[in-house]
Amino acid sequence: MPDFPIVDSHVHLYDPGALDFPWMANAPKLNRPHLPDDFRRLTAGVDVEALVFVEVDAAPDQHLREAEWVANVARSEPDLIRGMVAAIPLEKGEGARADLAAYAEVGIARGVRRLIERHLDEPGWALQDDFVAGVQMLPEFGFSFDICVLHPQLADAIELVRRCPKVSFVIDHVAKPGIRDGLVEPWKSEMREIASFPNVACKISGVVTEAHHDRWTEAEVIPYIEHTIDCFGFDRVMFGGDWPVSELASTYKRWVDVVDTVVAGASEAERRKLYRDNAIAFYRL
Repeated sequence: MPDFPIVDSHVHLYDPGALDFPWMANAPKLNRPHLPDDFRRLTAGVDVEALVFVEVDAAPDQHLREAEWVANVARSEPDLIRGMVAAIPLEKGEGARADLAAYAEVGIARGVRRLIERHLDEPGWALQDDFVAGVQMLPEFGFSFDICVLHPQLADAIELVRRCPKVSFVIDHVAKPGIRDGLVEPWKSEMREIASFPNVACKISGVVTEAHHDRWTEAEVIPYIEHTIDCFGFDRVMFGGDWPVSELASTYKRWVDVVDTVVAGASEAERRKLYRDNAIAFYRL
């Protein structure tokens, strides 16, 4: 367990009574409010100083309402909720500019995420001209982009990064490797390739939910974490709890313990980069 406070780069807060989340109809364990007090209760035993909110795939017409809802929650929790990554429809291309401008008015707006993983059956979705144009627009507003893909989509993610050299990217959940199926390649080589771009970082998050939720072992997941850190180095990785989705497979403390096992031999400075400093720098907290 870190002997200093964590800054969690990836947390979901939401209230199904305030916004619509159609996907939760198939996720009953998650289909209830998850608010700051719930986060504190379920992360007990881990010193979490602050977090970055990441969008929760609200109904398509509610992305700005979600940002406003989070901003309102953050007003009563300013020390905890330091930054926000919202779901702006960048696939609108130039048409997304007005949405980005409205989002920029939210004080804790830091980045944008679109769930590319939702388009697994549409190869090249993230490379359509309008989407690329939308991503390329982000630096104008000071926003980064969270890449949320499944491992078969990594090649498209690499090409997206190549087309957007001025954008700061961070990969969510180590690109969701095929842990359940014991798959390593081409994920392993593609992670090495995408890490070769200096404007890309990676969250050490969401790994255990890519394994069998009820029977994963440290031995299964640790090689994926080790490889990611080896690719990006301690200057470009950041811890993410992926709460509450992570609760489907692990307690928050167990996930921290797994990561801590991997970095047990790292220096104090390296561990601080992973657990707090890089998130603070990347999201300008």
